[in-house]
Amino acid sequence: MAKTKNIVKKNPSLTPWTSSWTDIERSMDNIRKNMEQAFSSFHSMPKISHTSCDVIDEGKQYRVKMDVPGIKKNEIKLNVTENSVEVTAEHKESSEDKKKNYLRKERSQISYYRSLPLSGKVQPNKVIAKLTDGVLDITLPKSTPSETQMKKSVSIS
Repeated sequence: MAKTKNIVKKNPSLTPWTSSWTDIERSMDNIRKNMEQAFSSFHSMPKISHTSCDVIDEGKQYRVKMDVPGIKKNEIKLNVTENSVEVTAEHKESSEDKKKNYLRKERSQISYYRSLPLSGKVQPNKVIAKLTDGVLDITLPKSTPSETQMKKSVSIS
């Protein structure tokens, strides 16, 4: 009797995800952009803007600086867990014009959303945040401070 081999083809879409957080964040950004393109014809949908941010390890604390232009501090929701930061912001503007028979009336609305995983644990009850000139500055004290890594210049041969 002849032996048969079971040949299983691997489906790349079913393989486990073994990427870094930056790859995952890049994929989520692509999904967000695709969703915005798909719903761009709906005028009532808020514009979700991608906001740039810096995450800095300062040894005893993490520091997040995030651009949120056009947003007031009472329009920001900041949620912090011991290993992540979530920022949601939404600004709506509407002008009332008493003229009749207008052909077009528009309202502006902008939203920001970022969820940032942290590489270490922080103390959520000691987080400080302030908004200055459209930049949200978040200070997150670490649960266990670490030494700031020193940079050393290495010559290339």
